[in-house]
Amino acid sequence: MSNLIPGNQKHLTLNDRLYIEHALDEGRSFRDIAKYLCKDPTTISREVRLHRSLDTWHKGSFNNPYNFCIHRFKCRKTNVCKKLLICDQKCASCHKCNQVCDRFEKEACRHLDKAPFVCNGCSKARNLCSIPTKYSYDAHFAQRKYEELRTSSREGIAKSRAEIHRINSIAHPLIMQGQSPYVILTNHPELDMSVRTMYKYIDIGALITRNIDLKRKVKFKTRKVHKTQIKDRTVFENRTYDDFKALDLQLSEFWEMDTVLSARGCLKCILTFVDPEISLFFARLLPCHEPCYVERAFDTLEKTLGGVYEFQSMLPIILTDRGSEFGKPDNLETNKDGIIRTSIYYCDPMRSGQKGCLEEAHTLLRMILPKGTLFTDLTQWDVRRIVNHMNSYARKNLEGATPYQLALKKYGPKILEALQIKFIPPDEVTMSPDLLKK
Repeated sequence: MSNLIPGNQKHLTLNDRLYIEHALDEGRSFRDIAKYLCKDPTTISREVRLHRSLDTWHKGSFNNPYNFCIHRFKCRKTNVCKKLLICDQKCASCHKCNQVCDRFEKEACRHLDKAPFVCNGCSKARNLCSIPTKYSYDAHFAQRKYEELRTSSREGIAKSRAEIHRINSIAHPLIMQGQSPYVILTNHPELDMSVRTMYKYIDIGALITRNIDLKRKVKFKTRKVHKTQIKDRTVFENRTYDDFKALDLQLSEFWEMDTVLSARGCLKCILTFVDPEISLFFARLLPCHEPCYVERAFDTLEKTLGGVYEFQSMLPIILTDRGSEFGKPDNLETNKDGIIRTSIYYCDPMRSGQKGCLEEAHTLLRMILPKGTLFTDLTQWDVRRIVNHMNSYARKNLEGATPYQLALKKYGPKILEALQIKFIPPDEVTMSPDLLKK
């Protein structure tokens, strides 16, 4: 059956389980359910049996709710336990009947021993059924049970106590002698584990050795966690740095983009662009570090340049990092009319050097706006002054020329005038915080 179904290996979702519940209520077979979900019937059978909920109804005989024997309505036995000399009470009404009677046979339902294994779809009313143990399939209960199992199955370590004891007996004395986990695992391949795994076991306390026993780890600082990175990983499809390199572009065919954040206490940030061929720098001040403001800046830049064609001609491809402010590339690549104006690609994580020209431009920007500077009083007019001074600053990689001079030849005066980029005489160029004080 499974060879005839074009199925997949993905886990069942809540919607799939809701369909299974409704189908069982209608009395449909596992084969029909599996065909609709593109799964094997054994998958549906295993799902129902593993995630069905137990529902015990204490509904035995009329005067004994704990009697589950199939003979309880016709049984005439008395004093089966033989603990009392004179007992005229029927054993069927005693709560010890099922434990002491040798004729006890538990009442069971044949529908629970074979498909569908649950009471869903049963024609008999639940409150009229005398079967004490009932099972039902509830989609939400099954989903919670599945999620709990998925979490618990990944907890702990995949080692027995004997294996942990063997690792301790070998690794701990050598670590106390000053050897590193790498050296220990190199000289003892019988431990059959990676260096990263040993460090993990030490960190979670699975071994006798502690982090304080390691010679160098106690000197390392805690690695920074980038909470501002994009969480939706689907946006990186066909937009990774490998996809960018596959285009085999020249420096003149793309721009680099990033943001510069203010010190704590201000939400403002600066959206920066650079042409890596001529180091032309352009920036806009954003009120907040959010995707909507980056999209608004793109729309404003499109109007400034004169339309979507001019935007596409100047910035056909943009390389940026994985900051959360760039988490909606579709809104940046297309304008409000749905016309494609550019293509966005992302650098690899922790690889800022892949857009090295922009990082060099940021070093110059930080000469004027040092780290720790609040952008509270910063305006777009101030940012424009900074851009003009940076583009009028001679560069060694440009053989002494300035980005403004090269941009004048590449883009022409109309584009520079639209972007409000002006030339500053060499003697008036200031690359220090004093620029904003003038």
